[in-house]
Amino acid sequence: MPNITLPDGSVRSYPGPVSVAEVAQSIGAGLARAALAGKVDGRLVDTDHRITSDARLAIVTDKDPEGLEILRHSTAHLLAHAVKELFPEAQVTIGPVIENGFYYDFSYKRPFTPEDLAGIEKRMAEIAKRDLAVHRRELPRDEAVKFFRDQGEVYKAEIIASIPEKETISLYGQGDWVDLCRGPHVPSTGKLKVFKLMRVAGAYWRGDSKNEMLQRIYGTAWAKKEDQDAYLKMLEEAEKRDHRRLGTQLDLYHMQDEAPGMVFWHAKGWTLWQQVEQYMRRVYRDNGYREVRGPQILDKSIWEKTGHWENYREHMFTTASENRDYAVKPMNCPGHIQIYNKGVRSYRDLPYRLGEFGACHRNEPSGALHGLMRVRGFTQDDGHVFCTEDQVLEECVTYTALLQEVYARFGFTDIIYKVATRPAKRIGDDAAWDRAERALIESLQRSDVKFEISPGEGAFYGPKIEYSLKDAIGRVWQCGTMQVDFFMPARLGAEYVGEDNARHVPVMLHRAIIGSLERFLGILIEHFAGAFPPWLAPEQVVVMNISEHQADYAKAVAQRLREAGFRAVEDLRNEKISYKIREHSLQKLPYQLVVGDKEKQAGTVAVRTRGGEDLGAMALDAFIARLRNEASA
Repeated sequence: MPNITLPDGSVRSYPGPVSVAEVAQSIGAGLARAALAGKVDGRLVDTDHRITSDARLAIVTDKDPEGLEILRHSTAHLLAHAVKELFPEAQVTIGPVIENGFYYDFSYKRPFTPEDLAGIEKRMAEIAKRDLAVHRRELPRDEAVKFFRDQGEVYKAEIIASIPEKETISLYGQGDWVDLCRGPHVPSTGKLKVFKLMRVAGAYWRGDSKNEMLQRIYGTAWAKKEDQDAYLKMLEEAEKRDHRRLGTQLDLYHMQDEAPGMVFWHAKGWTLWQQVEQYMRRVYRDNGYREVRGPQILDKSIWEKTGHWENYREHMFTTASENRDYAVKPMNCPGHIQIYNKGVRSYRDLPYRLGEFGACHRNEPSGALHGLMRVRGFTQDDGHVFCTEDQVLEECVTYTALLQEVYARFGFTDIIYKVATRPAKRIGDDAAWDRAERALIESLQRSDVKFEISPGEGAFYGPKIEYSLKDAIGRVWQCGTMQVDFFMPARLGAEYVGEDNARHVPVMLHRAIIGSLERFLGILIEHFAGAFPPWLAPEQVVVMNISEHQADYAKAVAQRLREAGFRAVEDLRNEKISYKIREHSLQKLPYQLVVGDKEKQAGTVAVRTRGGEDLGAMALDAFIARLRNEASA
């Protein structure tokens, strides 16, 4: 007689084995209708899963994060079902859930067209209305291979054949269509009501460019139509804010095939870069960091000692000279340890903080490159703190407060905190990992913030806190990190003399606040839609004359502004003032100053804001005071 403990602590007893759906029905008809799956002792299962012994059970609905993921996974199956009905010769491969949606890869003799997508989406809706029951069954591996080969699904058969022989394979069927999947899935297709196909892209089979190019159909699915409408509106807004388009429109930077994943910064873009870098430099200085600079290339032997050569080599650019192998640095930490090692360090010197705007290179796959957001050459606001184990907790707490202050300065106040724990592929012993993970968790508890655990997502040399920020349209970007590393300092011979006059290995804290400057600038461009606050704007003010009679006055005003420390330009072109105003509005400068005969005679300027507000005539000194107040960093 199973005793089922529910999330509220109440216990329900049943005379024999009972399914998740039956438990939901016994609680209430409304819950039974809403049930998408169950969580039995923490494990997600289908609603027809039978519970035979005492267990803890939570009914999963579309209000739960797991429920939304199940809806999306089931909609991926719905997509594949529709494709097979419309294009029987198409072969299905894999179809996972991704952020905000799903995709499914297909092999087909010709490219899918936009008309095909519309037809597929229509067929998906028809299959959903059939309200087909979704059932799970299990087969031995070899039987499952034969099942899919008999259907002509060679990709599915290949996937299953790569699974260990003794594994049991689970299949999910709806109507006359069956797919390989671990599940769980919704109880019937009628649960799938809100979805949309987005686009088709190419994808190599199993991500290998030597294999066939498949067609990847992307889609999105939601529990409520209003949620999907909000998401689609956000995508529309995101397209307007795309940093690649704005980078060209605002003349900030460009990229080209001769330097894949590398950035050509134009004058205005580099000015924006410098505003960020110089602000961060002040943050370094005011918080006890010594700014340093390490070399770009280090001998293979150092990367072998750190573990990068074994664990990270595929992401590194390598070179050779005079029979020696080198790597272009993908990160700055080994170089900082070399700087720390030059000299005898005492416990009195700790914590010893180093910072660097370090240029790094990583051999990212060409298909993964994406504007400023994913590059091969980038600069990090990298920092490393060498400290005793007793100092780790306080350093982490202090760092979180500093990061919050910096993010707020850039207009980000909504921060998400996650602790990424030990991955399967790692160095060091578990006892040290235990201590490192405890320190990070306790530091966030002391910082009084909510956080999540991301199991297995840490770096190979240490766990980390991941700090993610939300931008103006609600997207989440992971930027900051704090990693506790007990291992790399010992591997590279870092020591300090303790109070006992013995030598000890310091703990190394790897930290970055904004991470890659390139990526952070891409985030800023999209967050502000190119309309940067005055302190960041590459050009803060433009001075425009109405006719050539005011050209000298306009020049003098612009020069006065530059002497006052502002980034001011003048536009003396022989164009109508309305044309100039419109053009500079597209360039999103915070202020436009218009000078005609009246302003010249009075020694004033007519002030317009970026939003088009006419502030009227203003004494130049009054405008300088206003801009200085707004632009102070």
